[in-house]
Amino acid sequence: MSTDLSTQNHNIPPVFDKDSRVLVLGSFPSVMSRKQEFFYGHPRNRFWRIIALICSEQTPDDIKRKKQLLLSHGIAVWDVIKSCDIRGSSDTSITNVIPNDISVILESCDIQMIFCNGTRSFELYERFIYPKTKIKAVKLPSTSPANAAFNEKKLFDSWKILKEYIKATPHDHCVSDAPSGFSSECPFLPQFY
Repeated sequence: MSTDLSTQNHNIPPVFDKDSRVLVLGSFPSVMSRKQEFFYGHPRNRFWRIIALICSEQTPDDIKRKKQLLLSHGIAVWDVIKSCDIRGSSDTSITNVIPNDISVILESCDIQMIFCNGTRSFELYERFIYPKTKIKAVKLPSTSPANAAFNEKKLFDSWKILKEYIKATPHDHCVSDAPSGFSSECPFLPQFY
C-alpha cells in the first residue's frame, strides 16, 4: 500500500432505481473497490453479509447479484466523496474533498432515510452534503474490517434499522419475529452466541 497521498476520483456509479427507499452512503471506495469498480470490494468488509442478513437473502458473490440484492429491496448505495486526496484506503487520511451530488438520487426516487456507513462517512456527509440537502442522516457503525470493535452480531443489531424502510421479502419472519434478530427457522441467518 502506498504511504503517499494521491488524488483519486470516484469511479463507481451509484446503484439506485425509481423504487429505492433507503440510501446508504460510504465515504470513498477502498483501493480494492476502485479496482473492482464496485462498492465494498474488500473480502473482509462485512457490508454485503450484513445487507444480505437484513434482507433474509444469501450473501451475493458477484456484482450482478449485489446490484440485484440492493435494487430488489429498495436500497440505493453511493459514497459521499467524488474526489479527494487519500493514502491507500485510509479514511483518516482523506483531504481536499469534492462531494458527490446526491441530488441525482434524491430527485429520481422517494428516499425515506439516509444512512452513513461509519463515522467518517457521517462526518463528511454533515460537512459537505447536509448543508445542501437539509436531510438528516443516521450514522451506523462501519462495516470495514478496520472496525474491529463491532463483530457481525453487533453490526447486525445496529444495521437492522434498515428493515423498517426496505421492501418486504418472503423471509421477513426470519428477522422480525426473532427475539434478537435471529431465528433457526431461516436458512440464511446464522446463529450467534
